[in-house]
Amino acid sequence: MPALDVDFVRSQFPALAQHWPDWALMDNAGGSVAPQQVQTRIADYLRRYMVQLGASYSLSQRATQIVSEAHAFAERLLGAQPGEVAIGPSTTLNAKILAMALRPLWRDGDKIIVSELDHEANIGPWAALAEQGIEVLTWRLRPETATLELDDLAPLLDERVRLVCMTHCANVVGRIHDVKAIAAAVHQVGAQLCVDGVAYAPHRLVDVAALDVDYYLVSLYKIYGPHLGLLWGRRELLEAARSQNHYFVGEQQVPYKLEPGNANHELCAGLLGIGDYLSAVDAHHHERPATSDRHAFGRSFELFAAHEAQLAERLLGFLREHPKVRIIGPRSSDPALRVPTIAFVVDGRKASEIPPLLDPRKLAIRWGDFYARRGIEALGLAEADGIVRVSMVHYNTLDEVDRLVRALDEVL
Repeated sequence: MPALDVDFVRSQFPALAQHWPDWALMDNAGGSVAPQQVQTRIADYLRRYMVQLGASYSLSQRATQIVSEAHAFAERLLGAQPGEVAIGPSTTLNAKILAMALRPLWRDGDKIIVSELDHEANIGPWAALAEQGIEVLTWRLRPETATLELDDLAPLLDERVRLVCMTHCANVVGRIHDVKAIAAAVHQVGAQLCVDGVAYAPHRLVDVAALDVDYYLVSLYKIYGPHLGLLWGRRELLEAARSQNHYFVGEQQVPYKLEPGNANHELCAGLLGIGDYLSAVDAHHHERPATSDRHAFGRSFELFAAHEAQLAERLLGFLREHPKVRIIGPRSSDPALRVPTIAFVVDGRKASEIPPLLDPRKLAIRWGDFYARRGIEALGLAEADGIVRVSMVHYNTLDEVDRLVRALDEVL
């Protein structure tokens, strides 16, 4: 496998060129920069096709086709079947819609299990169902490792559990969980599994069929795309879920019945630019053409993962040796265990003290709980203002990490 050509990659992102060499953007878990392909698609739609969908005239038909193509691309991106992906404004809202759609299928006294380590987007909507007769249980994290373990979930599973909600990769610590193994345990008791893949999908190609999950959530603005979220579910499960759209939108109209207000048209156009970008990366690095979009996407993400492991090791190597630093999450850069979202705390100092010291050096990192407040509280870090988080992606460089290491060495 060739090494990732980072210069080529960065040339695809106008915002990186705009701020280079001053700024090093390492706050990407909150939202990534969009490549020129995404920007071009959005601008082209606004210039040419800002019309309503579903009419007989040709401009409307073309606009309708673009939104349909966006849905088809979203399916390819996740390895889904036709009609299994709803497009919404965010994962937070998509999870709320899913919760409202599933509640009518359950009886009072049925159980949902939420994880203590998740972003609140995949906890709050489910926890709120406690006010509607659902018993909500919490899958506790392991404080010593900041992980979710199957051994801690197993005692909670019984025949009354309808749904388990968990994170594929914790947005605060970057740890990748064995979702497939957990899905098998959940399915053994007849329950379903809803996975938040927001922090995983920017770094690895998602394959919902291989994971054997039931629902999967991603945020496209963290996968180099526009501010949209995707909700995937097995088609038969989405058909069984109750419509959250207008009363005349039929229960068999998936995914539209889970897209109240419709998907944003121009941002759907931009969604297609993610595929353009991933395909351009693949074509640049491989003489032999990919056999399919999924093949191209997979080869690109393999390049990303290898480069990101180098970035992670460069930073973790420094943090592991610093006497005042405690890494929260995996200490290893092994790409099978983590993504380059790295959290740490500093002895005797609040997390909020560190990033402002780097702002004048134009090193963009962040502190806080990152909407995983329950996890930060369980780790005993709330009073220290949470964690310092450095979240890198494939367009970051080793030189940027070296800048950060030198700065941290001075201020810690």
